Amino acid sequence: MTAILGAGISGLAAGHYLLRKTPTLPLTIYEATDRIGGWIRSDRFLDNGFVFEAGPRTIRPKGPAASNTLQLIEELGLADEVYSISSNHTAARNRMIYAKGKLNLLPNSLGGLLKTVPPFTKPLYFAAFRDLTAGRSKTVLNDESMYSFVERRFGKEIADYAVSSMLCGICAGNAKEISVKFLMKDLFEREQRHGGVLLGLLKEALQNRNKQKQRENVTTNPTSASSLAQRAKAENWSIYSIRGGLQTLPETLAEDLRAKGVPIVTGTKFEELTFERDRVMLRVDGKEQQLRHLVSSIPSYKLAKHVQKQHSQLASTLSSIPFVDVCVVNLQYRKADLLQQDGFGFLVPPIENLPILGVIFDSCCFDMDDNTVLTVMMGGAWFEKWFGKNPSNEHLLEVALKHVSKILHIDQPPDSYKVNLLRKCIPQYTVGHQDRVKAIRDYIEQHRLPIVLCGASYDGVGVNDVILSARTNVEKIQH
Repeated sequence: MTAILGAGISGLAAGHYLLRKTPTLPLTIYEATDRIGGWIRSDRFLDNGFVFEAGPRTIRPKGPAASNTLQLIEELGLADEVYSISSNHTAARNRMIYAKGKLNLLPNSLGGLLKTVPPFTKPLYFAAFRDLTAGRSKTVLNDESMYSFVERRFGKEIADYAVSSMLCGICAGNAKEISVKFLMKDLFEREQRHGGVLLGLLKEALQNRNKQKQRENVTTNPTSASSLAQRAKAENWSIYSIRGGLQTLPETLAEDLRAKGVPIVTGTKFEELTFERDRVMLRVDGKEQQLRHLVSSIPSYKLAKHVQKQHSQLASTLSSIPFVDVCVVNLQYRKADLLQQDGFGFLVPPIENLPILGVIFDSCCFDMDDNTVLTVMMGGAWFEKWFGKNPSNEHLLEVALKHVSKILHIDQPPDSYKVNLLRKCIPQYTVGHQDRVKAIRDYIEQHRLPIVLCGASYDGVGVNDVILSARTNVEKIQH
C-alpha cells in the first residue's frame, strides 16, 4: 500500500505518475481540506462570463518542465480545452511596473533596450556593459541573494525596479532574501565559472551549441515532444490556461485517478506518522495503516510536526523553509474597457513602499465577455508590516480598492468581489535553499526512510515546477 499526503496539483500528479509506473499499485490520497486542487482555486461565474482565480491562473509553455505539463494535459484529454495567448498578444507584450508615481510600460523589443525607458534613468544596454566589465565576484560564492547578484552585475536600478518587482510576481518575496542559486542557477554558475553572465553565455554558445538541447532531453526524458508542446512552439504561445479556470486541471486529474480506482479522501485528520524499519505507520482519522511508501506533497512545515518525535534533525531543516501570507482580491465590473492601458497587468517594486504587490488584468488575458476583471495581490514578505496579524476582509478590500482607484483611476465600486486570505501559501527560497533541500533528501536516503517529498516547498513554486517535482521524485520509488 502506498499513500499520498495532499491533493493539491503536486499530490494528484504524483498519483498519476505512480499509476503510470505501476498500474496495479494500491494507492490512497489523503487531503486535510474539503476540496482538491490546493492553492489552485477557480470560482466560476460562467453565466456572467467570468472566472475569479484565487491562485495561479496561467502556465508558461517553454522549457523542459513546461513540456512535461503539456504532455500531462494531453494525456488527460484536455488539449482542446487549452486557452493560449501568443507572444504578440497585448497581454504578452504589455507588462508594466508602477514606479515613481505612474505606470511604466517595460520594453518588449530590442529597440526598447537602446533608449531610456522610465523608471530607469539610463538605456538598459548600459546594464549589459556593466556585466561585461564587472569581472567575477571577489570570492567564490556558494549562493547569494537575487538582489545582491543583480545589483553587483547589472546595477542598482535593475535590482530595485526589474528584479525586485519580478520576485513580487513569482513568489511574493523579497529579492534581498531570495536565493539566486535556486531561481537563476544557470546565470549564477556562469558568473562563477566565466567571470560574467553575458561572457558565460557567449563562451558556452561558441563551445557547444547542443549542450542545452542535451540537458533538456535528460531532464524530462520524453521520447519526443507531445503534439501539444509542438503546437505551443508552432503557435508561439506566451502563456496559457484552461477553459473554465485552471482548477479544471486538478479536477480532471482527480476524476482520472478515481476512475482508475484511487480513493481521494478529503476532510481527513492526519494524526501520526511513525517509521518502522522499511515501513511507515500512518494514522488518519483514528485508523492506523502500514505503508510500503509514503509520498508527501504537503508543505514542509506541516510534515515537520509529524517527524519531530523520531527525526528532530529532519524536522528542524523542514521547518527552516519560510512561507508567506498573501491576500488576493478579485474584482469584477460589469463594464468593458475600464482600463486606460491594456496588458497583462503591473507589478509594484518594494522600493515604492506600497501594500500591494501588483494587479493582474484578467479580462485582458482571457475572454470575460463585457466585464473588466482584475486581481489585486497584496502582502507577501511584507504582509504583517502592512496588515498586522489578523486583518478583516473589509480592511483588505478597502486597501485593494484604494490602490485600484489611485493607480488605474477606476473609482466605481465593483459589481462583485472576493477576498482570499491565503495563509502560508508560498514558500520562500531564501539564500541556501538548495543546500537545505539537499540536506533533507540526503537525510531521508541515509536513514532509508520510505518517504518521498515533492511540491512547492522544495522544487519551485510554478505549476510546471510542482508537476515535474512529483514526476521526478515518485519515479525514484522502488516497488
